[in-house]
Amino acid sequence: MTHRSSPRIPAALIGAALALVATGSMAQTPAEPTVQAPAPAVSTPAAPAVPAAPADPAAAPTAPAASGQPTPPAAQVARPRRPTPPPAPRVTALSTDPQPTYGPQTIAMTQGALARYRQIAQRGGWGALPTSTPRIAKGSTGPLVVALKQRLAIEGDLDLNQSPGPLFDDVTVEAVKRFQRRVGHLASGAVTAPTIRQLNIPVQSRITALEKSLERLADSRFAFGPRYVVVNIPAAAAEAVEGSIVRRRHVVIVGKPEHASPMVETRLTVVNFNPTWTIPTSIIRRDIIPKMRRNPATLASMRVRMLDRNGNEVNPASINWQTEQAVNYTLRQDPGVGNSLGRVRIDMPNREAVYMHDTPSRRLFNSEARYFSSGCVRVGDVNDFVTWLLAPQGWERSRVDAEMTQTQRKDVRLTQPVPVAWVYMTGWAAPDGTVQFRDDIYSYDVPGAAPVRVVRAADRPPAEPVVLAPPPPPPQPNFFESLFGGGRREAGDPPGGNRF
Repeated sequence: MTHRSSPRIPAALIGAALALVATGSMAQTPAEPTVQAPAPAVSTPAAPAVPAAPADPAAAPTAPAASGQPTPPAAQVARPRRPTPPPAPRVTALSTDPQPTYGPQTIAMTQGALARYRQIAQRGGWGALPTSTPRIAKGSTGPLVVALKQRLAIEGDLDLNQSPGPLFDDVTVEAVKRFQRRVGHLASGAVTAPTIRQLNIPVQSRITALEKSLERLADSRFAFGPRYVVVNIPAAAAEAVEGSIVRRRHVVIVGKPEHASPMVETRLTVVNFNPTWTIPTSIIRRDIIPKMRRNPATLASMRVRMLDRNGNEVNPASINWQTEQAVNYTLRQDPGVGNSLGRVRIDMPNREAVYMHDTPSRRLFNSEARYFSSGCVRVGDVNDFVTWLLAPQGWERSRVDAEMTQTQRKDVRLTQPVPVAWVYMTGWAAPDGTVQFRDDIYSYDVPGAAPVRVVRAADRPPAEPVVLAPPPPPPQPNFFESLFGGGRREAGDPPGGNRF
């Protein structure tokens, strides 16, 4: 029996095994072997297992994955970052005109320009070009070019006799450049949306700009000297003028509309190398206290010391920052890298306590609209500006650069203080009659705007009024004198009680 039954055991086992295999195959339902993709062949043995992603995502190879198996993380190609779009074309530009924005002839020349623009208005002004105008430049032709030429001719930027046809020629290019320079734009010679916007400003708005600028200059008592500095706030530009010629012109950053830079007439008196910065009370309230509530290490990270009225340093942790207790203390930032005034400050006595200075945030000088400060004026290329200020005292650029690398404060008084005027001129005429316009960044030209007055050097406090004592009452007659009579007191005699 044993011999007969032994062949049956392997047969039963084989049948059970085949049943298990069939059951498992039905549960997993794999892909048919005939349609499975084979593993990709490697072209060369030296090829890496995971190739680096190419710069062009469209050229990235896609390896076929085995059916039913997820792609390993190591084999996934990282998605490249989206490329940064190129910056928009620059619109504004610093003027290269050697004529000062503000000089002894400005008021008279601007009055003449105002009369001419009033005549333009009486003749009907100018029409508006289509705001949807595509870019037109040299070589363009058609009715739009004709309309552009007529618009440029009205203000005197183009002589139609020199370019009468519908072609955008070289003469038209130069006329467009002339207009762009007059409104503070980059002189590209091509007409795009920013130029169209300026061309479409109505003549009455130009008249208002000239009128309001003259009104603001009417309060001026500025003493022009052989050397002086002008900051035109709407243009965000400063000029170092010598011999009636602009020797240096600097981009500047002026106050935000809510912290407008004032019109100032005073003198630049002291150059402070590596200055400290005493934080104004308004900034302590507006900025410092909220930041200290969020991060108690704010003052330490800014290298700001807290001083009491006696000049003793106070631990900020001892202050209750949930209140305004901090405004009772002096917050002073140490000189050096990161100081909010940069490496130099130029003092100019005035009642608003504003001044000109450097800044650690120099990237802002590249902005189109440079209105970021709390009222002071930050000067671009300040080393050149300081060199010009100190040149009469024998300073050269190398010496200025050396001072700005130090860590100790150094004050250099100008032996010849330089007059400085911060003006707000949205329309004016240069000595050669060229009329310039800038945007009204503080809305001072709008109807109903409050007049803006010039800030000057702090006047001496008026003398205390002399309080006159009331006249003494007439002397009462002495009782004994009323009885026995008394001699008449002469001038210079001592009082009766002291007579002997």
